[in-house]
Amino acid sequence: MASVKGFDKKYGLTITPSKEASWAAVRDKLVNGELDAAHVLYGLIYGVQMGIGGPKKDMAVLANLNHNGQAITLSKQLYAKGVTDGASLAKLVKAEPKEYTFAQTFPTGTHAMWLYYWLATYGVNPFTQAKVITVPPPQMVANMRVDNMDGFCVGEPWGAARDPRQHRFHRSDHAGNLEGPPGKSAGHTADFVAQYPNTARAMVAAILDASKYIDTMSNRSEVAKVISAKSYVNTDFGLDRRPHARPVRQRHRQRSGAIQTT
Repeated sequence: MASVKGFDKKYGLTITPSKEASWAAVRDKLVNGELDAAHVLYGLIYGVQMGIGGPKKDMAVLANLNHNGQAITLSKQLYAKGVTDGASLAKLVKAEPKEYTFAQTFPTGTHAMWLYYWLATYGVNPFTQAKVITVPPPQMVANMRVDNMDGFCVGEPWGAARDPRQHRFHRSDHAGNLEGPPGKSAGHTADFVAQYPNTARAMVAAILDASKYIDTMSNRSEVAKVISAKSYVNTDFGLDRRPHARPVRQRHRQRSGAIQTT
């Protein structure tokens, strides 16, 4: 929205949004300098910093872009066996041990953390009693539809993009027991921030202006229409304009997006 509404120009920047295919693609382009900054999973940046989510690289988080906005969704097949929450899932896993498959969006990312935490909270070991795979957000529902997995954790609007006529899903918003967890951040390499400190400050200022605009209730329909377009989230306008208790920017961050500055 900083680019669409021209908030970047106010601070002497040109922000060019770049839609990427996956969080791994965002990571790679951010690390090798193809992207100057990214709207990125909070945990991805820390994984790269520690060298456990790709090549080790010193990183910087200049802003947290949202809290909450995650959802854990379970399949119709689990529901048919009496699974309606974490406790009943744990009961089924114990009674009928097999390879239960769950998806997240990046191994050290936000959704992986919440999925592991949620399973472990109810006594399901995510490393020994479940198979956890990585799937890009827009592909979650399609994989569920063909029975490739039993559940997934992802940011909205992908948890809401299910077809209720074909599947009965349980959705646990904000990953079960967690309240207020960070979702996405404005991520950079430490080299970029050190080399272009004024640009980094200007970018944060433009993001803050955009956030204020998004948080204004009368702007929500416009924001949802913009981000639901093919060049961004590429989803139904109706999914992105549903009323939420939290500001709309929680939905704005759901794409695997990134920005370049000039």
